[in-house]
Amino acid sequence: MIKEIAFKVFAALVHRKNQKWIQNPIKTQLQIFNQLIQKGSETKFGKDHSFKSITNTIEFREKVPVRDYEELLPYVDKILEGDSDVLWPGRPIYYAKSSGTTSGAKFIPITYDSMPQHIRAAREALLNYIHETGSSKIINGKHIFLQGSPVLEDKKGVALGRLSGIVAHYVPTYLQKNRMPSWKTNCIEDWEKKVEAVVEETHNQNMTIIGGIPSWVQMYFERLSKKSGKVVGELFPNFSLFVYGGVNFEPYRGIFKKLIGRTPDSLEFYPASEGFFAYQDSQKDEGLLLLLDHGIFYEFIMAKTFFDKNQTVHSLEQVQLGINYVMIISSTAGLWRYNIGDTVKFTSLTPFKVIVSGRIKQFISAFGEHVIVSEVEQSIKKAIQQEEKEVTIREFTVAPQVKPKSGLPYHEWLIEFEVDPTNLEEFALSIDNTMRQKNIYYNDLISGKILRPLIIKKVMKDGFQNYMKSIGKLGGQNKIPRVSDNRKIATALTPFLSTIK
Repeated sequence: MIKEIAFKVFAALVHRKNQKWIQNPIKTQLQIFNQLIQKGSETKFGKDHSFKSITNTIEFREKVPVRDYEELLPYVDKILEGDSDVLWPGRPIYYAKSSGTTSGAKFIPITYDSMPQHIRAAREALLNYIHETGSSKIINGKHIFLQGSPVLEDKKGVALGRLSGIVAHYVPTYLQKNRMPSWKTNCIEDWEKKVEAVVEETHNQNMTIIGGIPSWVQMYFERLSKKSGKVVGELFPNFSLFVYGGVNFEPYRGIFKKLIGRTPDSLEFYPASEGFFAYQDSQKDEGLLLLLDHGIFYEFIMAKTFFDKNQTVHSLEQVQLGINYVMIISSTAGLWRYNIGDTVKFTSLTPFKVIVSGRIKQFISAFGEHVIVSEVEQSIKKAIQQEEKEVTIREFTVAPQVKPKSGLPYHEWLIEFEVDPTNLEEFALSIDNTMRQKNIYYNDLISGKILRPLIIKKVMKDGFQNYMKSIGKLGGQNKIPRVSDNRKIATALTPFLSTIK
């Protein structure tokens, strides 16, 4: 009881402290900007871009071009070779390893200044939840976040690993007692073996907080139910908070309700190797609170102009609701005007809240339609809602079929159902109708007989998991892209398609 009261008091103090920057967002961002420029002025990057002569954000834009990882790589390579004071003073304390570039793995530097901000943001998100809901009892039970191995490699004196594995080294002392699984289990590299070990260690525990990427938590829940013969909510009666990040939870909501047997509170994070950008600060409102006092300066480029010579760049005070922006960051990790690849939309300007709408390189534009992730997710959500029975989906992805064996080209939706719709063709038409409403270019292509309505192909049970296993990306931070502008994933999924109509 004393512990619960202490947490409530602590949560209230943190909430009150954060109101200072939440209520002064523009001033806060300017302070962060000035601190970053000052700190970076003596680095190689700062000297190359004349940081000492920069007095405002306009000059910053003029002197520093927007870069993605590939374009920043010459500087990263110098750090990897052992050089100091390249992007940020000193050397990084970690490299967060992630995938997705043409050069292979990405090695994102994490510094003495940036690492505490990751931990601070996660802590504040949980404390904010306690403050808002008054649900402090969650701290008394066991907590688990399904994550990558905390085993780190040495790369010329700097520790290298997955971000989730790095973060595992920073669990606060007051939470260590309730943390699961064991360190030994957390170090298992094989994801299937790891999940089985996690099930063995947790199935008889008082779990109150469970977190991770939804598709992998789903796998954990399925294994728990198989072992116990119970739904997760019955097995863990005090399980009351699901923490997730990295993907939209909506496509998984139906199957999670089925696996749990009820709907616990959920708390969404927006973390990445490059920084912790936002978290859900309300159980009532849509959107994630953009963290403006956590060592990151933000700029936003309208997605529709991103690939133009004359990009439309907006500072925080210029953004508008509902516009699709590419988020650009400068941070205490030494990432300067860095394109993380995400697109966001603002849902609120007081305070500034965002939703992740997709990836700037994850879209379908084989015919100029430029379909984005949020459009496909919203369309399939609406189709599910319109069904008379409760349709549940395990996973899906969308790709263009440019050269079909017969007929017009189309968008191919590869979907793994837990519970099928009554009529697959009508379900496909429902999705297609919403897509046409949301994307005028797609509608024009259908109306103009350039494309035909989308076609759904069913993926067999566990097909996506088996596909990820086949490419060595089962578990961890690995996710299936919702949309692709090519057929690489669609073709690779061919062996996993269902023959049952």
